[in-house]
Amino acid sequence: MALELFGHPFSSYTWKALIALYENDTPFTFRSLGPDYPENGAAFAELSPMGKFPVLVDGRRAVAEATAIIEYLDVAHPGAVRLVPDDRLEAVEVRMLDRLFDNYVMTPVQAIVGDALRPADQRDAYGVDQAKATLDTAYAWCDRHMQSRDWAAGSTFSLADCAAAPSLFYADWVHPIGDRFPALAAYRARLLARPSIKRCVDEARPYRPLFPPGAPDRD
Repeated sequence: MALELFGHPFSSYTWKALIALYENDTPFTFRSLGPDYPENGAAFAELSPMGKFPVLVDGRRAVAEATAIIEYLDVAHPGAVRLVPDDRLEAVEVRMLDRLFDNYVMTPVQAIVGDALRPADQRDAYGVDQAKATLDTAYAWCDRHMQSRDWAAGSTFSLADCAAAPSLFYADWVHPIGDRFPALAAYRARLLARPSIKRCVDEARPYRPLFPPGAPDRD
């Protein structure tokens, strides 16, 4: 039975899983979620413990959470691009950076996007400022980290880069990296030029008008 991935093309965490699948040309069926696909929504409701996507289905096994999906693919459906190193110490760095991008880049991005969805009289300017301050701290650390490397961990593309790509893509939309952090900006550009990530960007283009704070006319 072919793999199935439930998610949405504009979702950052769906991207994260898609990048891993595209990196290795892993055969799968994409089950898009939304009002145009009610049958997918009904199936998804039985699979996700918290109603969050993406979810990967492999026969009778369902795997939730993008990081776990990539770890699963690397073990159950390995390809030429190994996304988690066999060396356990190298794997620790990959997993650490994966959490950094999810928790300290993507989480504040979601706070800013979530605030834009609120009624105008219920906006949280203080919370948005805090989220942007967290992004500045993360940007500064990542800029130092990327000074002398092409990819986030080690010399090869990994799970950490799968996390970095959607995080930095959307982060730069809500709180521009700009010229302040040149190594980080160059890393984001390398990510967006990689075929697996470029494919995600292109597949998500039709949904840009839905971005609550307003999508910039670039990327």
